[in-house]
Amino acid sequence: MHQFRLPYHLIVDDGIFGRIPEVMEDAIPDINKKKTIIVTEENLKSIFSSILEGIEKSFPNSEMYLIQQASYDSAVALAKYITMNDINVVIGFGGGTVLDLAKFAAFVSKAQLISLPTTLSNDSLASPVSVLETEGKARKTFKCTIPDAILVDAGVIEGAPKRQLLAGVGDTISKYTALNDWKIAHMAGKDHVDDFAYMISKMAFNSIAYNDMKELMSVDFIKRLTQALVMGGLAMEIAGTSRPSSGSEHLFCHALEENYAEYVNVPHGIAVAMGSYGACKFQNRNIAKITRIIKEYDIPVVPSDWKITEEIFIKAWQGASASRPDRYTILNETDLSDEMLRKLYYEMEEVFANTN
Repeated sequence: MHQFRLPYHLIVDDGIFGRIPEVMEDAIPDINKKKTIIVTEENLKSIFSSILEGIEKSFPNSEMYLIQQASYDSAVALAKYITMNDINVVIGFGGGTVLDLAKFAAFVSKAQLISLPTTLSNDSLASPVSVLETEGKARKTFKCTIPDAILVDAGVIEGAPKRQLLAGVGDTISKYTALNDWKIAHMAGKDHVDDFAYMISKMAFNSIAYNDMKELMSVDFIKRLTQALVMGGLAMEIAGTSRPSSGSEHLFCHALEENYAEYVNVPHGIAVAMGSYGACKFQNRNIAKITRIIKEYDIPVVPSDWKITEEIFIKAWQGASASRPDRYTILNETDLSDEMLRKLYYEMEEVFANTN
């Protein structure tokens, strides 16, 4: 059986970033005395200067490390720095790119990791994988470990752009097609479904799909979305694979990121929500459910709004499987002809025309 681990703490509260040593004392005694590195970005240092200064004061034996690029080489360099300087605790402060880099560096260096997300745009705050740039700016997924603690400051998240929260919603609802792809692979004898991980991921989807609270900037919704994203990450940790959260809709996103980054720049969560509509059609599932959720949250999935042309859309779907050739999905059983994908493109343009 796959061995998994869970974080010591998951706390969502106003001002939690100012109480890190206090809340972590039971899990890591005398954490404020340990040698610590705070990993963030230059622009975040400027935006959250007072918060970061407070964290530094809470950890007298700490230093700040500003990342320049979320690449594999940068993560390895940070891991080497942590190891060579006998650093015990890594604090990742930022969005998905910062947290992915901090996760991988902490994993390689065997340091303890505290995740402090400044946005809720995807499940990287808790997932056991890191997506990092490699040669030619192509992004690759690397296995790592989940954080020892995930602390979410509701006040910080409330100040994030609404579109970043919508991306988090999009990442969560994409589990609808990801889970079905997992079943399809199982039926084809290409994979094994972990029932417990499947259940956790489905709970994450349901918590957002059937949520009456649509006020994204409220503390209640921030708590709900945090829990959903963390459940998605834990489902991957339990399964030992990203299968509970990643299917054909993610392959579409990977194809866009890896092949068309110079033409389009779609947030990950928005791209997988866009991909979920197509994947749902390919799977012959309840397209009304995905359509309803996307419209209720006003997730911007109109391809042309993101400069995704008909040609890019078609090529991305046709090249999606190649982005992860070892992952069996509905795409292995689907007609991906130009004609069929062109029809899908214009259907999405029409169905979601009024989505903001």
